[in-house]
Amino acid sequence: MLKHCYNMTKTISKIGNSQGISLDKALLEQLGLHVGSKVHLTLSGRSIVLTPAEGTLPDKAFQDSKKKVNEKYAELFKRLA
Repeated sequence: MLKHCYNMTKTISKIGNSQGISLDKALLEQLGLHVGSKVHLTLSGRSIVLTPAEGTLPDKAFQDSKKKVNEKYAELFKRLA
């Protein structure tokens, strides 16, 4: 289960010939991710949603966490879309 809600602003940086953002260690630990973990990237309106790839988190724990976040922030997600 996720322990914290993170709301942060990041700056896009040059990484080799690409651009990217860095993710805080605490955020990655909260999701059970590390260097080399695979994530799904979804574009939703003007939002980018990153979710751990299948198998990164136990499916039930991930689904439960996703459901809670979607319920808690449903109105915000509608406004962002």
